[in-house]
Amino acid sequence: MTSSIFSSAYRWTAVFLLLTGLSCLFSPAVMVKHENFKRCDQAGFCKRNRQYADDAAAASNSWSAPYSLDPSSINFKDGQLSGTVLKTLKEGEEKVKLPLTVTFLESGVARVTLDEEKRQMGNIVLRGESKARKERYNEAGKWALVGGLEVSTGAALSEKAEQGYMKVFYGEGGKHEAVIQYQPFGIEFKRDGETHIKFNERGLLNVEHWRQKIEKLVEGKKEGEEEKKEEEKREEEPEGEDESTWWDESFGGNTDTKPRGPEAIALDISFPGYEHVFGIPEHATRLSLKSTRGGEGCYNEPYRLYNADVFEYELDSPMTLYGSIPFMQAHRKGSTVGIFWLNGAETWIDVIKTKHTANPLSMGVKGHTDTQTHWISESGLLDVFVFLGPNPQDLARQYGELTGYTAMPQSFAIAYHQCRWNYVTDDDVKDVDRRFDKFNIPYDVIWLDIEYTHEKKYFTWDPLTFANPIKMQKQLDKRERKLVAIIDPHIKNTDNYPVIDEMKKKGLAVKNKDGNDYEGWCWPGSSMWIDCFNPAAMSWWKGLFKYDSFKGTAPNTFIWNDMNEPSVFNGPETTMPKDNLHHDNWEHRDVHNINGMTFHNATYQALIERKKGENRRPFVLTRSFYSGSQRSTAMWTGDNLAEWSHLEASIPMVLNQGISGFPFAGADVGGFFGNPSKELLTRWYQAGIYYPFFRGHAHIDTRRREPYVPGSPYTEIITKALRLRYSLLPAWYTAFHEAHTTGAPIVRPNFYVHPDDELGFAVDDQLYIGSTGLLAKPVTKEGADSVSIYIADDQPYYDYFDYTIYQGAGHHTIAAPLEKIPLLMQGGHIIPRRDRPRRSSGLMIYDPFTLVVVLNKDGSAEGSIYLDDGETFDYQMNAYIHRRFFFDGQRQIMTSTNLNKGRITVKLESYLKAMEKVRVEKIIIVGVPKEWKHKHEVMVAQEGAKESKRRRKAPIEFVEGTGKSANWAVVRDPKISISKGWKIDFATKDEDDHHGHAH
Repeated sequence: MTSSIFSSAYRWTAVFLLLTGLSCLFSPAVMVKHENFKRCDQAGFCKRNRQYADDAAAASNSWSAPYSLDPSSINFKDGQLSGTVLKTLKEGEEKVKLPLTVTFLESGVARVTLDEEKRQMGNIVLRGESKARKERYNEAGKWALVGGLEVSTGAALSEKAEQGYMKVFYGEGGKHEAVIQYQPFGIEFKRDGETHIKFNERGLLNVEHWRQKIEKLVEGKKEGEEEKKEEEKREEEPEGEDESTWWDESFGGNTDTKPRGPEAIALDISFPGYEHVFGIPEHATRLSLKSTRGGEGCYNEPYRLYNADVFEYELDSPMTLYGSIPFMQAHRKGSTVGIFWLNGAETWIDVIKTKHTANPLSMGVKGHTDTQTHWISESGLLDVFVFLGPNPQDLARQYGELTGYTAMPQSFAIAYHQCRWNYVTDDDVKDVDRRFDKFNIPYDVIWLDIEYTHEKKYFTWDPLTFANPIKMQKQLDKRERKLVAIIDPHIKNTDNYPVIDEMKKKGLAVKNKDGNDYEGWCWPGSSMWIDCFNPAAMSWWKGLFKYDSFKGTAPNTFIWNDMNEPSVFNGPETTMPKDNLHHDNWEHRDVHNINGMTFHNATYQALIERKKGENRRPFVLTRSFYSGSQRSTAMWTGDNLAEWSHLEASIPMVLNQGISGFPFAGADVGGFFGNPSKELLTRWYQAGIYYPFFRGHAHIDTRRREPYVPGSPYTEIITKALRLRYSLLPAWYTAFHEAHTTGAPIVRPNFYVHPDDELGFAVDDQLYIGSTGLLAKPVTKEGADSVSIYIADDQPYYDYFDYTIYQGAGHHTIAAPLEKIPLLMQGGHIIPRRDRPRRSSGLMIYDPFTLVVVLNKDGSAEGSIYLDDGETFDYQMNAYIHRRFFFDGQRQIMTSTNLNKGRITVKLESYLKAMEKVRVEKIIIVGVPKEWKHKHEVMVAQEGAKESKRRRKAPIEFVEGTGKSANWAVVRDPKISISKGWKIDFATKDEDDHHGHAH
């Protein structure tokens, strides 16, 4: 849902807001209004630091960066270096002391932290009577970091002392090196002797130190009042500096007071030899980030990270969106490196790419591109983690160790979700549920937007339209279906509403700059916002979700957290004033990008604790997010449009979320605003089946568009796409488990799978699903009847449906009429699926499996499957099945071996017993040689079978390919269990077993 448009149901609110002249009101026909969101030159700290960069560039060789590391202050002990960086001011002025810590972690990651001594010690004076904290915000790690902080015992200073710099060797085998320069202060990070990342190469490090604001007292008289003293605050501007936004800053009719004065931090970070940088979501941009300093095809604005409710966001833009992950990686052939800028304040990032052509006189010296970035945050510490790779998998794992891996979802959560704003009655919900069954369309979850509440009061049901929510959920439960209800962070400020009464009484709301409960406007009208930075607020919030508190909810009820940027209709940039105060008197400016995460974290914990002993994994969807959000939620890309361009943009946006550590991502299928054509809706479903989070959603003013609405042939084509998603759920669930344990993306761009394929680094319109080898290229152009799919290697790729062979690096054209979904299988993989059509994933849990063995050019393949109960946390007690399948092309033997190396637990034994009759009903082998035409049977052996059944024959059928299609074979009902070890011998030989027993 969006926060910027009003239906007839909200006329009373709309009239009020219109009368107040709020700038955040739009009509559906209007695209994003740029005047409601800041440009860099309208954000004082960004403008100042960009100008700082321009001045440094203009001075060129004469530029002298005013920061140096005091050699006498340096101390190195137990893998950590500390010292003091000195900032030189005007001649005769005392130098500013900036405490430096460089920590070398056991994982091979380095962490660089820079603080400001005066603020750190509290030796500053706040303006007026502000209650804000004096320190720089130093608690971002408390919310974002969960591990990976073990300090390296092997990190060592270079024995040889060098003049002007020092070296620290760290990482596995001491292959990493930090060269710390004293004057001007800077750090080079090397791997195997080669520089990959540079801090302060261009001298743009800038820590805006505290300075006293000079106020003037004057005598004044207000017209019609008695004479009295008043303070008139005037700035005394030092020469050469623009102080106009140091202490106050106005935008859109709102004034931000800054009791601590200017406190921005900035640093230039260079990636020499790297042309491609990825990450820093969320932006509606390509995967490979563009330059931001102008020029053809480039942006003129930096990428902005400032979580905001952006109405009908535009594409191909560095504008901020709903979430922020300040994690960037640079990639080139043979190397991936990255940095994580741990800061929760508003942040802008310039990207500059410089091409260096080859010198024809220098034999063997190739041209290259350097990428230089400039990071600017409004407040907080300079706190940066450095990753030296060397490959994308290393970065995914190390970032995941720090911020946490993706939560293991319930199995229903990765199936199809049906939503709109709004299903307006419980009868409406039940009718939609019945219609899905009538048309034999699978789905798992139906959603309720804000209309289910009584007068926009969360934790209530409208007594007229949702008179019996329990009965409604019981109908859903018959088909193992779930309900998701929306709960937002704004609480209606009204009488006779116990939730707001308690929140105010307990002092759990966000405060304004004066320390009083902050009041703003959102869906209910006057609202207050829960402050989930406050542990007491989180405890109280958890109590609201208990079944006897949130009456009408059931065990199959889950939660959607929207509007948690937070969205405030009458606030600056449609959000909360920066000088609001959170728990412990931290200003909102310090924690803005973290705010949404604290809210969905509280909701996640609330679902865990809503009933003692329930042991059910939560499902929470969030719109706003930060680094670490992946531990507890899924996300979606917000209020997109029913346009082909938005369908196309969704692919790189979801891919970027994946490589940035938050892979449980999706986009509203069909587009939130507007009415898609039947062709667009169909193509969007065919693309949406590749989103890890797969939900159809629409605005309240749009026409109904459930899959059964468009009619034949569209309904049948959409149903076919949905069934493909459902049949592959075992592969998707296995990919989620890999993300949960290694940090790997669930859907992967070309560069992640083929890191040495230079031609494919920027490819972002196709994707691989986990480690399955499935390569999808959604159709995103109107009227298209084919796609050009890019293949990066020389393995054979097979059409998923008819086994047509595509081979050879480069682009291949695949026919894609409306009923065709372009999907290839890379040779060398074994793909698990379930082929029996069901009404929901919950009805599939004991269905048999099909294994699709896709042979590579050497005739081999491998794959895996991960299974657990899909609902509880029992998997944490080893109650899961994890098998590796391997087809040995040389010996023509296929095996299943156990990957669960954990201890035998009661939970595991119970789960294995429940699954013991779940079998593999079919094995399809694609790409078999024509000699297999003469095979009629294979030998099967399974562990634990009775002696008489330990070795037995099973029939095999050969099917000869036609045209460009591959030969394939199928073994039907080999009578093997998905949970046990087994071996199938495809070789033509006598019945004596020369290859040992099954594992």
